[in-house]
Amino acid sequence: MKVTVNINLGGYAFNVDDDAYERLRQYMKSLEKEFSGEPGASEIMSDIEGRISELFKARLNAYKQVITMKDVEEVMGILGSPEVISGGEPGGEVPPRSQRRMYRDPDRRVFGGVCAGISAYLDWDPLILRIIFALLIFAGGFGLGLYLILWIVLPEAKTTAQKLEMRGDPVTIDNIKDSVRQEFDTVKKKMNI
Repeated sequence: MKVTVNINLGGYAFNVDDDAYERLRQYMKSLEKEFSGEPGASEIMSDIEGRISELFKARLNAYKQVITMKDVEEVMGILGSPEVISGGEPGGEVPPRSQRRMYRDPDRRVFGGVCAGISAYLDWDPLILRIIFALLIFAGGFGLGLYLILWIVLPEAKTTAQKLEMRGDPVTIDNIKDSVRQEFDTVKKKMNI
């Protein structure tokens, strides 16, 4: 018989074995320490918590309701260790390129982000898809209906993890950190102009 701890991670409640909870707590503290001097440290930690929550949810089902030490170690292997990020001892495995997922891209959108999201998924220039949709609109209006349907059906990439998945990049701590830095730099540039 094992003791479990209830935790809230990324807005979801999880039952975690006590030893797995302690390991996860140490991991999160080391990440907080690693990012304490970074601009946007709270955003980075929030995105990391969200990604850990997604990975934990994928490991649970009707027959398995508790996160174990094995689950925590697997998630840490996917995200990487803080030592790797800071340039110390290598500790995590290099994750393979992740599966691309289709989202609407709110950062490069003109209207709803459909063309930008599809172009990120296909690794195309968004202008090409915008021209195709414009031609379809003028060639009978089919493009407008298709665009509206895709606008409703495709979810918007809100989190950093979703934006990485949209581009097919692995969702690791290092990639989350770099993406949040780029977003802060972009906002700084826009505010200075």
